[in-house]
Amino acid sequence: MDPARIPVIVGVGDIRSGRAGDPAAPREPLDLITAAARAALADSGSATLGSRIDAIHAVKTVSWSYDDLPGLLAARLNLPSPRSSTSPIGGHWPATLLDRIGDDIASGRSSAALLVGGESQATMTALRKSGTDPTTLGWASEPGGPPAFDPADLGSPAMQRAGLIVPTRVYPLFENRVAHESGVGPDQSLAESARMYSAFSELAAKNPASWTCEVYSAEEIATVGPGNRMVCEPYPLMLNAMPFVDQAAAVLVCSLAVAREHGVPEDRTVYLWGGAGAADPVDVLSRNGFGTSTAMTDAVHRALSRASIDASALDIVDAYSCFPVVPKLLIRTLGLPARIVPSVTGGHSFFGGPLNSYTLHSIAEVTRRLREGAGPALVHGNGGYLTYQHVVMLAGAPHPDGYVGDPEPAQLASEAPELVTGYEGRADIVTSTVEYGRDGAPATGFVVAHTPDGRRLAGRTGPTEAVALSAFTETPARSVIGRTVHVTDRDGILSLRF
Repeated sequence: MDPARIPVIVGVGDIRSGRAGDPAAPREPLDLITAAARAALADSGSATLGSRIDAIHAVKTVSWSYDDLPGLLAARLNLPSPRSSTSPIGGHWPATLLDRIGDDIASGRSSAALLVGGESQATMTALRKSGTDPTTLGWASEPGGPPAFDPADLGSPAMQRAGLIVPTRVYPLFENRVAHESGVGPDQSLAESARMYSAFSELAAKNPASWTCEVYSAEEIATVGPGNRMVCEPYPLMLNAMPFVDQAAAVLVCSLAVAREHGVPEDRTVYLWGGAGAADPVDVLSRNGFGTSTAMTDAVHRALSRASIDASALDIVDAYSCFPVVPKLLIRTLGLPARIVPSVTGGHSFFGGPLNSYTLHSIAEVTRRLREGAGPALVHGNGGYLTYQHVVMLAGAPHPDGYVGDPEPAQLASEAPELVTGYEGRADIVTSTVEYGRDGAPATGFVVAHTPDGRRLAGRTGPTEAVALSAFTETPARSVIGRTVHVTDRDGILSLRF
């Protein structure tokens, strides 16, 4: 193998500013990202490698807008006009971009690249509450400025009609259908999520870049109360991602030849085998079903196949964990025991969920574990509403075939049932969830159902139907999935008779 075509990670850096309950002075995302990039350069152990960086790729920052974040970063690092790119929105992008960097190095288009991302969402929230304009603190506004909002980011017209416009409402639809197809009741599904996330909290408590440092028991996570309100069934607050964080991360990748030329110690080198990605239809109401992720299955199986490795040989699995259904599906897709803990980072709820860049932190922590002697690792990124999936394989030793990735995602087609609107009649509930108000009572139900002739309908309900749909208003909890109801759909507002 030609060392000039073997991609390796040689430097990682991830930081936080402040902590949950202990805010720090306001810091712009660019400041945090610059600090993380400098940490990654120092982590390589080489004083000269930075001069070889010919590309900077940024994961899109959402808390503050930058027209050219890589260019601003290059100026701060005194790098001579490297190629650059900034990703769209999506938590899969750190893995996707890392895979593309690997392909660039393996193809000779690049010799060293920096991958960065970060957010100051905790600071932005505090500044809004205080009425402070960040530009008065010196935050970059040319190019850049306050974050922009695109209504299309909420979802398709059909999703917006049904009220399925935020992740907290959509991911529970998958969770509840997965549990139903697995023969798992709501109480057991919640208990499994709480057990996994308790283990995540233990990992986060040990991670210096983590937003929280407390360890929570499974019972604490599963128990709904004033500090852990139910958001959308079956997810209390502690099973939702925590995006209000100030965190940043950077990863330095180069060819093995460049690493050796610039004196990077062998014990800093981690090999990027490559990965694979796939995308389901953006409109969740156009998916084949809610009990699986076709894109995840495709990406995982292609990555393992190209690496000629079985999932059982993986020493580390680090899953994206914005909501429990995502790591649960990854474990199932890999065919691994449900008891495994699919993280070394600490998860979105406790380590922190810096919007699009969480997986950069995962890559940093996995790199550290591999340097300590761990075996092959799979790092997973998820974007959209379980829409975009990308995994990358890392190891402490080179793959026999060098880089074996497939960085361009497969676009998967769907043969979903026809979506019907204005329907009145009998229907079988395919999946549902209930959103709670701040008063702790069921407020809105969300339903996807099939008509007797196989068409699909979706919509939202008022509080009365929400109580009837709720799994947790009875003891033991019971699911309404699979039940037949009479539905009247008036512009996306559903009236139900059980």
